[in-house]
Amino acid sequence: MPKLPKLPKQQTEEHSEVSPANVFIPVDELVKLNGAKVYQEWGVTLNQTEVKTNKNKFYKIQVIQAGNSYYCFTRWGRVGEKGRSAFPKCGDLEQAQKMFVSKFSEKTGNDWYKVKNNFNAFKSLSGLYTLIEMKNPSRTAITEAPRRAPNSKTIEKPCTLDTHTQKLVKLIFDNDMFKEQMKKLNIDLTKLPLGELSKKQLDKGFMILDRLEEAIKAGKRSKLEALSNEFYTEIPHSHGRRVLPIIQDPEVVQNKRDMLNILGDIEMAHGLSKHNDSGGVLELDHPLDGFYKLLDCDLEYLDKKKDEFKILNTYFEKTKNRDIQIMDIWKVNRHPEEDRFSVHDKIGNRRLLWHGTNVAVVVAILKTGLRIMPHSGGRVGRGIYFASENGKSANYVGPAGNTAIMFLNEVVLGKEHHIIEDDSSLVQAPDGFHSIIAKGQTEPDPKKDVKMTIDGHEVVVPQGEPIKTEYYETSSFSQTEYLIYKESQCRIRYLLSIQWDK
Repeated sequence: MPKLPKLPKQQTEEHSEVSPANVFIPVDELVKLNGAKVYQEWGVTLNQTEVKTNKNKFYKIQVIQAGNSYYCFTRWGRVGEKGRSAFPKCGDLEQAQKMFVSKFSEKTGNDWYKVKNNFNAFKSLSGLYTLIEMKNPSRTAITEAPRRAPNSKTIEKPCTLDTHTQKLVKLIFDNDMFKEQMKKLNIDLTKLPLGELSKKQLDKGFMILDRLEEAIKAGKRSKLEALSNEFYTEIPHSHGRRVLPIIQDPEVVQNKRDMLNILGDIEMAHGLSKHNDSGGVLELDHPLDGFYKLLDCDLEYLDKKKDEFKILNTYFEKTKNRDIQIMDIWKVNRHPEEDRFSVHDKIGNRRLLWHGTNVAVVVAILKTGLRIMPHSGGRVGRGIYFASENGKSANYVGPAGNTAIMFLNEVVLGKEHHIIEDDSSLVQAPDGFHSIIAKGQTEPDPKKDVKMTIDGHEVVVPQGEPIKTEYYETSSFSQTEYLIYKESQCRIRYLLSIQWDK
């Protein structure tokens, strides 16, 4: 059974401040002393990457307190490996702190006392290590649980979800799944642990990618190595003993942006896990009910015997391009979408279209909807991408084991502007148009289309196999892609759990 994150007690205002006394930094896994803890904020993770010399290394320093004894623990090695460590016992706290300060200065060229009071004071210096800043920073506040009455009891309510939905909720909130997806992105979890990556660190990564993109466009190839070093240093990648590649083409830059967006969504999902507690007799929701409520949407399991299921399954079977099959379908009602979607009530030409995604970002999508990310992009610019062929959207799926998640969305296309060549500069449809359609060489046979009525609107649902289009010889797109540049023009209608080929 997947491991679900614990639901921590919600912070109250009186315990919301983080001071050195209640800051918690996880003790390094190599420290085996009973009762060991990192003394206040005295713990850092450093990183250094140089592509040319195949350097990709980390350095950790922690002042460890175990009872009345103090140590200055250090650990170093190649990113993704266990590395070596030293754990000298110090005479007292002052000696341990002096060793820490000396090591920090030696490895980074920075004054620890300036940095610990203000992480913005840290300056990355050429040839030295860079500080990896985590949440708060790389710290988790220890907060007191609300006080309960002396004779309080805790009663956990039975789960109210059907068994299919229970299984789905377990999957999309599973800590092990999040970690596995981060590993697939070559992220070193020992340096960027789940739940600890700060938005500021992600923003640094995005800014470096922007500079890389500018250097590529300007033909300044000489800058690419240094900027690649900077990116890999800020966002530690596990790459074994292989040399990390220089980031030197726009597609790789966009792939790294997509990676950071996924990491941001994982952090969002992991951070949602909170619920209230109170004194007296406590009737707590079942954990799965608690997670389900965090999504702020309704998931209605769709009976496989219904005509609605059969229409969706035909759409899937006729347009897939690999050995996969639908396991379950849920109707989705995101509460915030109804009002914003109703703005387009008078616009017709609606289609039910596919959107593939990584299973690790499903929680973020259900919580916040499909978004146009600030650093997103692609062949048709910065918008939300959909397809009428499942096989196209399946290229963007990131399964967990043999289970994948895809969405079917009602998309208001309105007046379409058609293109057959890439244009990555697009950020909106032309004046007078509502969407941009990159007409592909193939498209599901339009003669087989059917219409479903959803909330009073006719929505086209393809039912035929892909056939050659009039653009077969001229389009640069193999399959048609549908782009909208306003988030309000789509509404998630169905979530599909899919048996995935390995």
